[in-house]
Amino acid sequence: MSWAYFDTSALIKRYVDEKGRREVLQLLRQHQCVTSQLLSAELRSALRRRVTDGSLDARRVPQILKRFAADREFWALIEVTSEILQAAEKLVAAHPLRTLDAIHVASAELFADRRASSELAFVSADARQTAIAAAIGIATELIGS
Repeated sequence: MSWAYFDTSALIKRYVDEKGRREVLQLLRQHQCVTSQLLSAELRSALRRRVTDGSLDARRVPQILKRFAADREFWALIEVTSEILQAAEKLVAAHPLRTLDAIHVASAELFADRRASSELAFVSADARQTAIAAAIGIATELIGS
């Protein structure tokens, strides 16, 4: 089974019913999941935003977090190392990326390089982020567009 790197904007759709959810669920069945350790904090932040804006019932959050914790056991998690941060710094110097987005792209790039695999797909709901990943040679899958 091939690998796919899922950023937070895509992977949250595993837990919240919103545009692109079917695509994410299908891709999760087709690929092994790799993501950054950033995902945990970003996911909690995204859930909080959805509760605040009224698109998610706060009573669902504990169940979502329980499922997320169980799922995480099956994913490859990329540690945010100085090597990742240096690569992210180079990305933001050359491309219009937000910091955490650059860390995701740098994490995917490092994972692909270490596996010597061009089969890695970068999955995101962020068009700018997928464009940058594609520009540096990573196959991309834009979700919910």
